[in-house]
Amino acid sequence: MCSGDASVDPGALSWPVKTEDQIAAEQAWYSTEKVWLVHKDGFSLATQQKSEEGSVPEGKVKIRLENDGTLLEVDEEDVEKANPPALDRVEDLVMLPYLNESSVMHCLRQRYGANLFHTHTGPNMVVINPVSTPAMYSEKVMQMFKGCRREDVAPHIYGVAQAAYRRLLTTRQDQAIALLGRSGSGKTTNCQHLLQYLVSVAGSNGKVYSAEKWQAVYTILEAFGNCGTSMNANASRFSHLVSLDFDQAGQVASASVQTMLLERSRVTRHPEAETTFNVFYYLMAGADGSLKNELHFNHFAETSAFGIVPPSTPEDKQKAAQQFTKLQAAMKVLGISVEEQRACWQTLGAIYHLGAAGATKGINYTNAIAHTGRRQFARHEWGQKASYLLGCTLEELSSSIFKPQARGSLPRTSSLRPGPEEPATAVECLEAMASGLYSEVFTLLISLINRALKSSQHSLCSILIVDTPGFQNPRQASSERGAVFEELCHNYAQERLQELFHERTFVQELERYKEENIDLVLDDMDPRPSLSVAVVDQASSQTLVTRTDEARGLLWLMEEEALQPGGSEDTLLDRLFSYYGPAEGESKGHTLLLRSERSQHFLLGHSHGTNWVEYDARGWLSHAKQNPASQNAANLLQNSQKKNISGLFAGRTGSSLVLSGSIAGLEGGSQLALRRATSMRKTFNTGVAAVKKKSLSIQIKLQVDALLDTVRKARVHFVHCLLPKADAVRGTGSPEAQAESGDLALTQLDVALLRAQFRGSQLLDALRIYRQGYPDHMVFSEFRRRFDVLAPHLTKKLGRNYIVKDEKRAVEELLESLELEKSSYHMGLSRLFFRAGTLAKLEELRDDQTRQNITLFQASCRGYLARQAFKKRKVQDLAIRCIQKNIKKNRGVKNWPWWKLFTTVRPLVEVQLTEEQIHGKDEEIQQLKAKLEKLEKERSELRLNTDRLESRVAELSTELTDERNTGESASRLLEAETMERLRLEKDMEEMQVTYETMKKQMESMEMEVMEARLIRASELNGQMKLDDDDDDDDDGGEWKLKYDRAIRETEFTKKRLQQEFDDKLDTEQQSKRHLERKLADLQADHEETQRALQQAKKKSQRVLAELQDTKLHLEGERSRNHELEKKQRKFDMEQSQAQDEVQRERSQREKLARDRDMMTGEMFTLRQQLQEKELELCGLNVKVEQLEAELHDLSSQEFKDEASLAKLKKQLRDLEAKVKDQEEELDEQAGTIQMLEQAKLRLEMEMERQRQTHSKEIESKDEEMEGIRQSCSKRLKQMEVQLEEEYDDKQRVLRERRDLETKLTSAQDQVSQRDVEAEQRLKKDLKRTKVLLADAQLMLDHLKSNAPSKREISQLKNQLEESEFTCAAAVKARKSMELEIEDLLVQMEDISKAKMALEEQLSRLQREKNDLQSRLEEDQEDVNELMKKHKAAVAQSTRDLAQISDLQAQLEEATKEKQELQDKLQSLQSQLEFQEQSMVEKSLVSQQEAKIRELESKLEYERTQVKRLETLVARLKENLEKMTEEKDQRISGENREKEQNKRMQRQIRDIKEEMSELAKKETEASRKKHELEMDIESLEAANQSLQADLKLAFKRIGDLQAAIEDEMESDDNDDLINSGDDSDVDSEVEDRVDGVKSWLSKNKGSSKTLLDEGSAAEAISHDYCQPNDIL
Repeated sequence: MCSGDASVDPGALSWPVKTEDQIAAEQAWYSTEKVWLVHKDGFSLATQQKSEEGSVPEGKVKIRLENDGTLLEVDEEDVEKANPPALDRVEDLVMLPYLNESSVMHCLRQRYGANLFHTHTGPNMVVINPVSTPAMYSEKVMQMFKGCRREDVAPHIYGVAQAAYRRLLTTRQDQAIALLGRSGSGKTTNCQHLLQYLVSVAGSNGKVYSAEKWQAVYTILEAFGNCGTSMNANASRFSHLVSLDFDQAGQVASASVQTMLLERSRVTRHPEAETTFNVFYYLMAGADGSLKNELHFNHFAETSAFGIVPPSTPEDKQKAAQQFTKLQAAMKVLGISVEEQRACWQTLGAIYHLGAAGATKGINYTNAIAHTGRRQFARHEWGQKASYLLGCTLEELSSSIFKPQARGSLPRTSSLRPGPEEPATAVECLEAMASGLYSEVFTLLISLINRALKSSQHSLCSILIVDTPGFQNPRQASSERGAVFEELCHNYAQERLQELFHERTFVQELERYKEENIDLVLDDMDPRPSLSVAVVDQASSQTLVTRTDEARGLLWLMEEEALQPGGSEDTLLDRLFSYYGPAEGESKGHTLLLRSERSQHFLLGHSHGTNWVEYDARGWLSHAKQNPASQNAANLLQNSQKKNISGLFAGRTGSSLVLSGSIAGLEGGSQLALRRATSMRKTFNTGVAAVKKKSLSIQIKLQVDALLDTVRKARVHFVHCLLPKADAVRGTGSPEAQAESGDLALTQLDVALLRAQFRGSQLLDALRIYRQGYPDHMVFSEFRRRFDVLAPHLTKKLGRNYIVKDEKRAVEELLESLELEKSSYHMGLSRLFFRAGTLAKLEELRDDQTRQNITLFQASCRGYLARQAFKKRKVQDLAIRCIQKNIKKNRGVKNWPWWKLFTTVRPLVEVQLTEEQIHGKDEEIQQLKAKLEKLEKERSELRLNTDRLESRVAELSTELTDERNTGESASRLLEAETMERLRLEKDMEEMQVTYETMKKQMESMEMEVMEARLIRASELNGQMKLDDDDDDDDDGGEWKLKYDRAIRETEFTKKRLQQEFDDKLDTEQQSKRHLERKLADLQADHEETQRALQQAKKKSQRVLAELQDTKLHLEGERSRNHELEKKQRKFDMEQSQAQDEVQRERSQREKLARDRDMMTGEMFTLRQQLQEKELELCGLNVKVEQLEAELHDLSSQEFKDEASLAKLKKQLRDLEAKVKDQEEELDEQAGTIQMLEQAKLRLEMEMERQRQTHSKEIESKDEEMEGIRQSCSKRLKQMEVQLEEEYDDKQRVLRERRDLETKLTSAQDQVSQRDVEAEQRLKKDLKRTKVLLADAQLMLDHLKSNAPSKREISQLKNQLEESEFTCAAAVKARKSMELEIEDLLVQMEDISKAKMALEEQLSRLQREKNDLQSRLEEDQEDVNELMKKHKAAVAQSTRDLAQISDLQAQLEEATKEKQELQDKLQSLQSQLEFQEQSMVEKSLVSQQEAKIRELESKLEYERTQVKRLETLVARLKENLEKMTEEKDQRISGENREKEQNKRMQRQIRDIKEEMSELAKKETEASRKKHELEMDIESLEAANQSLQADLKLAFKRIGDLQAAIEDEMESDDNDDLINSGDDSDVDSEVEDRVDGVKSWLSKNKGSSKTLLDEGSAAEAISHDYCQPNDIL
């Protein structure tokens, strides 16, 4: 049960209140200086010995062990301070005064030994797996936690659920619970406990979501998603997200399950000593005879390619059969039909038979060439069984498995063209088909589970529970194998959750402190998350699959290597180590990625390097390649000939229940489920994910991203599950088996394993920042509104809902009134921050104050209700008395004949009228019922239409968002490809320019070589002429001497250079060895410095931690002192109040003594008065006796004669007759009054019923009107948003049009400006060309016999012809560009016209919107008037009811008076009889007659009152008829409003269609515009190529001119060659000159047309300028 008396101090921490003895014991403990000695196996308790200075080396301390008393000298780093024994089992680790690893481990071990498995670690919780199922998870324990706060109960997993549920109810925000830990630490079990508690405590409508149903859900998930591993006998092989949606009342309204990261390959391949999924063993052992015959399980295969074999031992068979029975019962609970179950069993049986069938090895490699043979089943009889179960033929099954491409799917494309891929083997195809079939079955089961859990109820917020497989490490299970790719995926998911914990615990808190200017001195904590996440998923900035030097994660590298030719696991690991491996000279402690001793293995450090896992990368690239057989599995099931299979799987075709084949369970009936599915789809369709979502390796990252994006939107509660021992859950298959195998040995924890888990989760740092910081914070206004109830004097002073201008000042006043210690809170800029425990204390005080206020309010309410009940009892008592009197009167006249006649005749007279009234009322009731049914039907139809439209709008918005995201990603991809293409084109242009430059250099070098050869030939010719005149013998000897001398000099130089080189080499080697020794010394010094620095850093951290603990302890002591001071002040105040009370008591006693004296005097006077009254009474008694004597005298007298007696008798008879008449009239009046009362009662009942029905109808109409008004406002807002978007698009198109126009005008201006300059330059070119040709003619005349000059001239001619051809092509391109520009202008005009029409339509829509708003306002005014009339009618009816009640009271008074008159009449009759006997005088008779006349007048008055009541009833009937008429008018007005709303909806639909048409037209125009821009770009590129050719031609002309001038200068002394012999050359030169002239004339004539082309003309004119400058 919750304890309302929590001992929480308002200080920094929630320290418990301690007694004097406890404080003394703690001080004695601290004085002994107990410490923990940390060693390899754990830690030991010791006592630190005091030693003199110098007796112990520096950095050492002397300790004495507690277990054996051994004295040791150990390092200071290995010693940690211990806490008092009273804190060994503390519930929250924050409460430890000395916070260190050993103290934390000791506390956890002590609690675990006492069966206390749950421990608070600040805001988080640590759960050590209890292995067995203790009694702490029962229904009784759940009720103990219901409605309690976290501070009021012990740590428990139910407390986490209750905290999340309580926060959800108070804040109305989504909550999430994330479970972290290693495999086998109990995460899934705790997830089940969380769900069981939430469903049991919150409840649901009709108990739809019961604990039994959730137990059935997890039975199915464990059967299809769990298996036995080396670390856990029942390990989850998939991640899932459970969502509980709650309504306004806090009940469970809907639920759903999403799964991801399913380990599909375990169906076909699993490590040694591990099993496949449990459902196969359940099915093989638990199927009955008919099911076995149907599945062909009568005989099992001896071998299986998938390793699926039935249980071998009888115990395993029995357990599997029991689990299969339990699985069938769970499916029945969730509403899964028998046919649906049969479809699942048949598919699973087909998977088993596929494994038994096997496959042939269809690929042989000879001489490095792959020869593909026929791929088929190894055993066709088992393949035949599989095809029968799947409902297809053996040929169809074989083609689906072994066919090389997928059915109904497009081939995957990539930005690079991959090389020839190795075809998949037959075994790989078979495994892909089996894994695809199992994935489809698993996804189908998730859909069936969500079908049983979904609901259409409105939900407000959700609680999300995240459960993923824990960290997998085969070394932990003493296994020599390396971890596989699936285990890497699960470890990666856990790393991402740890990263989320780091972000929420450290990053966000520190950023918040920085924003609020809070200076917080913290220890040296690691602010970075684990680097192993980057090793796996670091993304690339390139959207294309290319090999670059940019660092990328393993998943991206796998995709690249799978698509690149020649990619392998070795290249994959080489690239990975080049990015993240240790650099040369770097120590291995600075990285989390290391090479393994085994080939294709690597080590990755998870959990900040505390969990090193060795991975086996063999075959990992196959996980990144899409196998067509897995895609054919869905088509095979959908096209099955068995109706139960095809009908079950065909319904999922084209649905969005599976996101990219990875996330299952996205269906859901609630709005929150649709929102979550939309968020996950957005993760897959945004940015690079939209391009990479088809990649199998990148899907791993996208699935985890979608999970974390969903969780980040909620407030996350973290539960850290710890594994007690490495073999704690190994070898146990179920919770029952775990309970049987639990023994006392499991209570001994593996401290080293526990310490590694604690370090990896960073819980110690989280505890420190929680203790040292301000974890709780609130906005100023929220704090003031929530806690001003604790300061009633401020509330009375300023009012309850007062508005303040300075919230901070108001909060400061409130804090001063609360008397909180200064160190327990901190004022930020916009928030108020609290130490841990302070806010909990304030909440407790607020609850106590609220409890008191509610108690007073309840007392007031009960008093009021008691008074009202007393008044009601008084009225009931009066009514009972009236009924009793009426019954008495009825019994008196029951036997009177006239009354019998009246009661018999009166109903017969009024029966016809009553029947007509009843018939009319029945008809009215039937009409009202028909109207009510009609209205209910219309309202239900409207609600259904509204829900359908809202769901459709949600779906359309989801699709629109997906399309927009896809379009954005495609546009980004297009932009990236465009940038890449432009870059490549630029590189190509640069390479072309380089090529041209090199070509020119080569040509120039060839010319120089040719010139050198000519010169050398001429020199040789001259030398030969001189040699003919000299002596041959002398010349030969001289040359030989020169040759020998040159050889000797060359050899000497060679030796000298070799000697110099050797000397230099020796010097360099010596310096290198010296530098290497120096570098080794420096590295050793550096490593020593690093070690010293690390030791100093650890020491400083330890000292800082101890200092901070001491500081916190001091703050705790201060808070205790502050609390004691408060208690002392409170005691002093109470003491002064008690003294005041004593003083008041004394004064009251004195006052009472004085009052007693006064009462004594008054009593004496009263006694005297009593004596006087007794004397007066005696005198009165005497007078009475005298009057009795006189009466006796009067009674003894006799009347004088009998005549007077007869006369009196006659008068008496007359009076009796009158009295009877009066009685008859009174009886008639009584009957009439009774009938009127009954009619009045019926009218009141009818009016009350009509009023209730009318009020209900008005309320329902108000709700409908409010709903219609909200929907209209939503639609109007949507229309406004769409209109704004259209207006923005229109403005954008207009801006683009204006930009194009400005570009065209600027291009025309530039062309017009450069026209004159181009013409002048062309003239200059013409003159220079003429001069050049004249010079060329002279040079050709001179060198007529030179063959190379003729070739150059022919080349020049060819180049000029090519330039003419390119010029003609440019003219044609210019003309086509002019035509396209004209078309573009026409299209722009059409777009402008369309935009004008759109503006008109927008204005028309705006007018219609204004009209609709005015109509809505008029309707609202009409509704307000109707409400005013209705309120007036209700007020009138209340006034009439008040008048009727007044008249009823008057009637009651009249009946009372009538009764009194009857009593008086009876008394008069008795007096008359007495007078007859006593012969009274006639005066008495006259008195009686006067009284009778008074009675008659009163009866007349009563008749008038009855008539007035009848008129009042008639008037009430008229008012009722008026109200019904007003109701009919209102119903007709509502019908008119409905018709108007329908008309508005039709108009909105038409407008949407028009808008869509305009959008299509605009997209078409933009597409054409884009095509034109692309054409312009291509023409510009062609123009640039032409310009480059022209440049090259002019450069060649310049080179030719330079060569010709050189030849002319060298031959100035020669004679001119006769031109008559070279007629052919002259004619050729003349033809060439004529061609150049014609070409120039053409260019001059077409210059005007070239002016119309902007950029092309400018470029060509610029190119013309460059050759002129060269010339």
